[in-house]
Amino acid sequence: MAEWLPLILFIVVCLVLMAGFPVAFSLAGTSLLFAIAGVLSGTMDAAFLSALPNRLFGIISNQILIAVPLFVFMGVMLEKSRIAEQLLRNLELLFGPLRGGLGFAVVLVGMLMAASTGIIGATVVTMGLISLPTMLKQGYNPALASGNICATGTLGQIIPPSTALIILGDVLSSSYQQAQLKMGIFSPETVSVADLFVGALIPGLMLVMGYLLYMALVALFRPQAAPAVADRPPLSRRFFLQLLQGLIPPLALIIAVLGSILSGIATPTEAAGIGALGATVLALMYGELDLKRLKDVMDATLQVSSMVFMIFIGAALFSLVFRGFGGEELVHSAFSDMPGGVLGAMLVVMLVIFLLGFILDFIEITFVVVPIVAPVLLTMGVDPVWLGIMIAINLQTSFLTPPFGFALFYLRGVAPDTIATRTIYKGVIPFIMIQLLVLLLLAIFPQLATWLPEQVYG
Repeated sequence: MAEWLPLILFIVVCLVLMAGFPVAFSLAGTSLLFAIAGVLSGTMDAAFLSALPNRLFGIISNQILIAVPLFVFMGVMLEKSRIAEQLLRNLELLFGPLRGGLGFAVVLVGMLMAASTGIIGATVVTMGLISLPTMLKQGYNPALASGNICATGTLGQIIPPSTALIILGDVLSSSYQQAQLKMGIFSPETVSVADLFVGALIPGLMLVMGYLLYMALVALFRPQAAPAVADRPPLSRRFFLQLLQGLIPPLALIIAVLGSILSGIATPTEAAGIGALGATVLALMYGELDLKRLKDVMDATLQVSSMVFMIFIGAALFSLVFRGFGGEELVHSAFSDMPGGVLGAMLVVMLVIFLLGFILDFIEITFVVVPIVAPVLLTMGVDPVWLGIMIAINLQTSFLTPPFGFALFYLRGVAPDTIATRTIYKGVIPFIMIQLLVLLLLAIFPQLATWLPEQVYG
């Protein structure tokens, strides 16, 4: 019975999360109850819990994690400055005469918002409020329009600077150190968040191209589902000036943030500071910054950052108790005996993460599943950057997979009542297939994730 306690702990945590309890307290509370029962019954050594204070201090003092509130501040500030709204309307006018043009505009703006804000909820809600009524008015298929907006909104999960990649990078870094110690290697080398950022660029662009290609194919073979805009006003020089005015500021911010990371001028945390300052300057330039808006941005940043760090603390306790029950050895034994070796282990992990995406969100999966499986996979010789990108794209599907995909909830909240929930669910299925296709290509060609970091950082 004792050897199955790690699996029982994992299942109970998942059930508590599915019941709707807060993630941080579900992880910490369930783990603490199991730990107390384990110590009293003699199935767990109480010495394991003595390592908890050091773990918590490591979380609070981790300089990489300072990037989380800074990037959140940057994203919320850009959302409030309404730069995306202006850019979206201008691109809709520009691409409107093309069949599928409104869909192209949504994908391109979603890509820019992902690279400048990284906040999925803000992207989906903004495009849902602005683009969805326009697309429906022009005769777009409701399922196609809904799926396009939901899928494009999730690009903030993989296109850097992504808060999800920062969190995943920190979890993988801890797992990498555990794997090295287990192999008897004592090295300060860790999984760099910058490596994940660079490694995510090509897969992120592949997703964008996949969405654009799908919209083009629909427009070609089902023109009635993605018609051209017939009543667009003539374009003037003033329009193109407005287009550049809305396009250049976010591009400049993206170049400043990502460029400083890729060139080695700044760490991800320092680049996050650049982004937060740049977003504030842009909001000031657009006349969208006042004390009330600044207070709203700071309140939202505090709420999100507090949630993330509380989850970190709960996850640290869960990981400690799981290892205290011998969970790491159980997982390693299961993977070692699995047919197919490393390939079979990776296939099982990717399948489990994909299935859990139907019922849990990416934060829960990152903190519950990744610390369990990553050390074992890294011990088996899996490249940490490739593993991180594979997990990130797989987790991206958790925003789209019914019934609990958060992007679906965000769009449902702003979509008109004429669009049924099942229509939204139907619309995201082709885009989930595109994400799985990119995941398959990454599995076959790991160089898609590892080549660029090797070229940039040697």
